Amino acid sequence: MKRFTFLLFLLSSLAATAQTGYDIKVTFKPFKNQYIYLGHYFGKTYPIIDSAKLDNNSVAIFKGNKKLPGGIYLVGYPNKAGFFEILVDKQQQFSIKADTATLSKGAQFENSPDNVLFVNYQQYMSEKGKKIAALQQQLKTAAGKTDSTKITDELANEDKAVTTYREDIIKKNPAAMLSTLLVTMREPELTGALKNPANKEDSVLAYNFYKSHYWDGVNFWDGRLAYTPFFEDKIDKYFSQLVVPNPDSVIKEIDWMLGYASINEEMNRFLLIKFVNRYLNQKYMWEDAVFVHLFEKYFSQKTYSWLNETGKKTITDRAYSLMANILGTPASDVELPDPNGTPVSLYALQAEFTIVAFWDPTCGHCKEVLPKLDSFYRAKWKADGLKMYAVAKETDGTKKDWLNFISDNKLQEWSHVYYSKEADKARTDNGIPGYSQLYDVQSFPTLYLLDKEKRIIAKKLTYQQLDEIVQLKKKGQ
Repeated sequence: MKRFTFLLFLLSSLAATAQTGYDIKVTFKPFKNQYIYLGHYFGKTYPIIDSAKLDNNSVAIFKGNKKLPGGIYLVGYPNKAGFFEILVDKQQQFSIKADTATLSKGAQFENSPDNVLFVNYQQYMSEKGKKIAALQQQLKTAAGKTDSTKITDELANEDKAVTTYREDIIKKNPAAMLSTLLVTMREPELTGALKNPANKEDSVLAYNFYKSHYWDGVNFWDGRLAYTPFFEDKIDKYFSQLVVPNPDSVIKEIDWMLGYASINEEMNRFLLIKFVNRYLNQKYMWEDAVFVHLFEKYFSQKTYSWLNETGKKTITDRAYSLMANILGTPASDVELPDPNGTPVSLYALQAEFTIVAFWDPTCGHCKEVLPKLDSFYRAKWKADGLKMYAVAKETDGTKKDWLNFISDNKLQEWSHVYYSKEADKARTDNGIPGYSQLYDVQSFPTLYLLDKEKRIIAKKLTYQQLDEIVQLKKKGQ
């Protein structure tokens, strides 16, 4: 199946500017006369923004006249074989001493309190992680209930110790970048009846509490969060588990986040790239409305330094394709010649339901699916008042291929029309969108289910899924 994949942004420049810039001296043993790299997290990507060559003393300096946006940065090994993490925030002139022989215990920093705190935190979490992993392994091989209970209690105590340690850092270092990151990593704590809901009412209360406190202490105008490996996961969890899956709910949450993020270029860039890539290829039919909203509000009348012309054109073309076939809206009419050359309009079909099938007579998958569609039609759908409107798109095949396929597979009760290359060109030459664009046909076959008024009920599903929806609609669901 054809899918969209493209890079939306160009890392042509850094957003923040400052008088002093950055100056990070790195001593990285045992490497000499080799390049090391400076990068950062950006969601699930790791863009490299600078490189420097180590001298005979294993020293290199990353230096620039623009201040770096705050976040978790990566010092990459020669040949990009690995990296270690550092924090970059207000203080951007500091020194690092690292040695691969001792790096598991952390690098050493001068003139960077943020990183000293970060190294201590990493060491603590590493030790706790090993202890917790050992207890989890013991739990798998516990001899009986007594041992299991004991190990479970120990795991709970370790978890509590980690939480207490993190909260202590936040309390003692409220202005530190690490504290901001730890606050962002927090999850709401359910207690009492909310922790163990006894009925549906308690479950609803627990859900509402968790959702309303999920972003406590998190500022969407803080661009440093975009430069972390965990913030995107937190967003993904929020939308997949806590936001009601319908376009109105999702759009409301997106606008809320971007409303705050708009005052910070890095966070605004991060969220726009994330959302437009997420909804460019819809997982669910209703997500078309989300993408169109993103285009209309954030891209149609705006330009961004990080978005190149190719990326903008892809977004625009995709949005225009989706605008004509948003779920719940009337489908575009199609009028093309049937096997006798007589124009047949989609809207002329009177039916409780209509399946519109875009296909290609030379498409192997179409040759498999269309006979199965006909089997469903004859066995069930015809009695349900459903009619078939099949649009054969001329690509590599010919009109003869089309007619032969219809005859060979006895698809005689369908309304068949032929969409030739000439007909498609005539529409586009006259500034009229082609039917493939109006129905966002990216692969064959593409199936749509329409109601009595030709509104779109479902699209781009399998014939089995379409059948399930028809049966539900018959029951009034």
